[in-house]
Amino acid sequence: MRAIPTEPIGSIPRPTALIEAIATSGGANPALDPLYDEAVRDTIEQFEATGSPVITDGEQRKYHSFWTYCVQDLPNTAPDGFQIPFSAGHVRRMLRLTKGPFRYQTPADRYLDVALKYAHRPVKQAVISPSALSLMYPADPTPDYSREEFIEDLISEHEQEVRSCLRKGAWRVQIDFTEARLAIKLDPSGELLHRFIDLNNLALSRFSALERSRIGVHTCPGSDRDSTHSGDVGYATLLPSLFELMAGSFYVALAGEPDRAGALAIIRTHLKAHQMVFVGVVDPIDPRIETPEEVRDRVLEAAEYIPVEQLGTCDDCGFSPFCDDTTTTRATAFAKIRARVEGTRLAGACLGGG
Repeated sequence: MRAIPTEPIGSIPRPTALIEAIATSGGANPALDPLYDEAVRDTIEQFEATGSPVITDGEQRKYHSFWTYCVQDLPNTAPDGFQIPFSAGHVRRMLRLTKGPFRYQTPADRYLDVALKYAHRPVKQAVISPSALSLMYPADPTPDYSREEFIEDLISEHEQEVRSCLRKGAWRVQIDFTEARLAIKLDPSGELLHRFIDLNNLALSRFSALERSRIGVHTCPGSDRDSTHSGDVGYATLLPSLFELMAGSFYVALAGEPDRAGALAIIRTHLKAHQMVFVGVVDPIDPRIETPEEVRDRVLEAAEYIPVEQLGTCDDCGFSPFCDDTTTTRATAFAKIRARVEGTRLAGACLGGG
């Protein structure tokens, strides 16, 4: 039997009591610490019960979103930043930087500290990409703080965050690059995407080859309230550029794609020998829980295009990247994860001849 690696992406829906408390008193209120702690403990316990060999803390303490966790409540920001429209009709907004310098408020290794207290299995830590945070800088330059100064500070903050996670024992650090596909929607020429790729590579170049083998990149069309921000944009423009990133692993949403075979063919062409690709086999946006057999078949399909030694599986996206999203229950999320784990095992048995 060939063991195929399988990993989660990140977020799990928060307990209802925690969501209500955040809405009432704000996510940074110290009085919520017991609720956060219990949410992390319970999430890790349920995660490990699924059989997933690698887990996360479910991003329970990212009380606003996966996108802004590290800069939420910074005093030198305003709420009227870059807009992200979703197909369900709502809009999420990035914070806007009002003045320098740029510093992280809450780097992700602080969440890792808590998760490692409870975990009995390897813990993966997700961080936001420099390219996503670059959208905080306003169109009109801020006085006495140039874009060049901002980018240097941004890359330094990101590097420090990733290094701290690696040093503290994260199984892998996953850079969330959901804005990649959105970049193509905003600029079909690909110029914005290439700027994002260059910026993220500027950060990745600060790490050794060994360190980069523990760093992965996740891409998807977004997932919020059962909708996407760029699901109508095909992979053909993105995937060739994606594998130019100097990362060791890639997590590619595929379960919800209408043309998985076409995307897999592009991946086969552009995947480099030293890279792993984890294909999405369960779709957090689809309320139906996949069967292990469906997952198995998706893995076997992927193995027709990708060398098995470079193949892994994942969820398409986090199950609740924005903390107030209640469209998916915790029970559904864990059921889908169990299907991913079991289906991946079944595929491994098929591929190994056992």
